[in-house]
Amino acid sequence: MSTLRLRLPESLHKYAREMAEKENISINQLITLALAEKLSALGAEDYLEMRAKRGSKAKFLKAMSKVPKVEPPDYDRL
Repeated sequence: MSTLRLRLPESLHKYAREMAEKENISINQLITLALAEKLSALGAEDYLEMRAKRGSKAKFLKAMSKVPKVEPPDYDRL
């Protein structure tokens, strides 16, 4: 476990304290969860960008050609 000193604006610290109390967790837990969520989102963005570079319209059309050409059931319509 590492220790990190962090300077926060008072308004952000107050809001974090309120949210931590509301969730019944410590401010440390709240900040750890928030950081993990943000890093996960950034990682997902990088991953999807990398995957998008490997994609092609031809591959998409080939995959879509395998989908049956039937009308969707009523519960699955837009």
